Amino acid sequence: MLFVSLLQWWYSDGWRRRAKIVSAQIDGMIDYFSIDLLAKTLFSPFRQISAGKIDGPLGVQLRAFADKLISRVIGAMIRTVLLIAGMITIALTALFGMVILIIWAIVPVLPLVGIILAGMGYAF
Repeated sequence: MLFVSLLQWWYSDGWRRRAKIVSAQIDGMIDYFSIDLLAKTLFSPFRQISAGKIDGPLGVQLRAFADKLISRVIGAMIRTVLLIAGMITIALTALFGMVILIIWAIVPVLPLVGIILAGMGYAF
């Protein structure tokens, strides 16, 4: 009776809890990398102190334009690297979570497989 209760919990409530943990890990990675925010601000200036309108001679305005342009290019490069790293990390977290869920389903069957293999003469 205890074994049946264990299997019932393992494949119902235990499975749901494990799936919630995996889902929380994926959500945590999505929140950590803020993919949506990085995508929205992809071409925003990167750590620019003064991004306002610059008044003055043409040389000052051109220098301000070049500063803003360089800042946007650097911001886009850094955010692109973070986007790629974030997507790879999120995909690996999801893949690892799926492997965990598959292993969770297989674990109760492993002793039976071990008994069958031992009966067939396999030694580990």
